[in-house]
Amino acid sequence: RGNFGAFEDLRQLDFDAIDAVVHLGAVTGGCLERDGILVNVEGTRCLMRYLMDRGCSKFVMASSIAAVGFQNVKFRPLRVPIPDEHPCLDRDGYGLSKFLMEEVTKYYQRQNPAIDVMNLRLSSVTPDDRMPEPRKAGPLGPWALGGITIMGLHDAVRAFAMAVEAPYKPGVRIMNATGPQAWVADPVVEILRTWWGDDVDLSYFEQPGHAYDAVYDVQRIKEELGFVAEVQPKR
Repeated sequence: RGNFGAFEDLRQLDFDAIDAVVHLGAVTGGCLERDGILVNVEGTRCLMRYLMDRGCSKFVMASSIAAVGFQNVKFRPLRVPIPDEHPCLDRDGYGLSKFLMEEVTKYYQRQNPAIDVMNLRLSSVTPDDRMPEPRKAGPLGPWALGGITIMGLHDAVRAFAMAVEAPYKPGVRIMNATGPQAWVADPVVEILRTWWGDDVDLSYFEQPGHAYDAVYDVQRIKEELGFVAEVQPKR
């Protein structure tokens, strides 16, 4: 046992050959700004440096859909569906910490072009037997997008397993890891218009066949890994 952000604790692994790592350790949403930076950014830097220097060539990292900054009610995406590499517009600290974690991985990949890094911007995750009721249109609150962007735990585990088992491909990839449909009962455009008014172009969700699509673009993870979430909302 130990702290992945403490080099002295990582020395326990000195005699283990590690080719690939799935990094799930983090502080979660709602954390203090300081804790997010220390754990999600500096902790990740320490872990990657230790493993990279010892020959690890593949890193699968748990980023978050919150990296874009939706914790705050003032958040408005630049476009929807939200692309995999939508910039960080965070105001509260947690999203920034996840975005900076991604930047650390890019920095290290520039140092060592041979490493393969996948940052999965993971959705909200719920045990499969406790999936919530699909959301209806209502007032905008903090973390609102997290309430309509949900995957079952089994699907989340599948996404990370498929990432670590995927063929080695040097570079850094950032991919939204969510279901292909929003966790909603009402059409997505009704919910988002209630929240954002005319601030964001929502015409995509008014096109035939897209009324219940995910707010995040999930085409890349489907193409790169073949991943499609199996648990979908029932309407």
